[in-house]
Amino acid sequence: MNMDDFYTLEDRGILYVSGSDAKDFLQNVITNNIDKINDKSSIFSSLLTPQGKYLFDFIIIKHKNGFFLDCEKNQISDLFQKLSLYKLRSKVEILNLSNEFVVASINKEKFLTFENAENKEGYTIKFREDPLFLDPRNSQLGARLIINLEKLYLSIKKLNLKPSKSNKYYELSHRLGIPQVECSIMQNKIFGIECNFEELNGIDFKKGCYVGQENTARIKLKNKLSKRLLPFKVIEGKIEINDDIYLKDEKLGKILIGNIYPFGLIKFKNNDFDFSLNYKCKEAIIKFYKPDWLVN
Repeated sequence: MNMDDFYTLEDRGILYVSGSDAKDFLQNVITNNIDKINDKSSIFSSLLTPQGKYLFDFIIIKHKNGFFLDCEKNQISDLFQKLSLYKLRSKVEILNLSNEFVVASINKEKFLTFENAENKEGYTIKFREDPLFLDPRNSQLGARLIINLEKLYLSIKKLNLKPSKSNKYYELSHRLGIPQVECSIMQNKIFGIECNFEELNGIDFKKGCYVGQENTARIKLKNKLSKRLLPFKVIEGKIEINDDIYLKDEKLGKILIGNIYPFGLIKFKNNDFDFSLNYKCKEAIIKFYKPDWLVN
């Protein structure tokens, strides 16, 4: 990402959760701690099944008297429905503002030129009235701006930024081991903790109960995390979703996301995985990237 690049992330959607019970309502269902959110701090979180399997992931940002949820747009309607089911009699209003607001990304170094900006994941400031924050998953992804669509291009001009194709942003996200495209494919197929949400600052093991907490805590406390979602590149051939992944004759996992930013769920115990090797699928040879958050 160049200093003056500006990426409009058109495949992101926005929900707005407000009301007197909004904070407690979110705290009871999400994997992270809502108390971490304030005018200077945003968080990454997720919503799991009662068994701890992945359903949705999103970034939560305080805005006025409520919270923005920045989620993949093709999941936004399902997330709206799921949250509405959990709402019951809570004094909460949930709005889909995806047609009014847009998510954009700028370079980290550009963000740090703003007054009061700090080099801290999730650190949040205001650009005029709109939240601008370092990505809470990994600051190398830069900063995100949630802004009314009508103000977007005027803001680009004021900041002297250059609109760039979003594929550069998603290539970086892929190399960092952060899936953001077609994540709905993973629903009910993978535990949230296997998505590396702990390493991406998306799970708080000290907070109280939430949906899927029991299995998530059990995997963590009993050191039963034996698989991880990891990015890879195709060396040759063609891949398909659910293709098995092998090292010689040993089956190690399968492909879960098979688009141009592919991910596989791989056996991974105690960091005992060789990233220098090539691995085989049905009709392809692949090589895994090692994200920088993965410490030996």
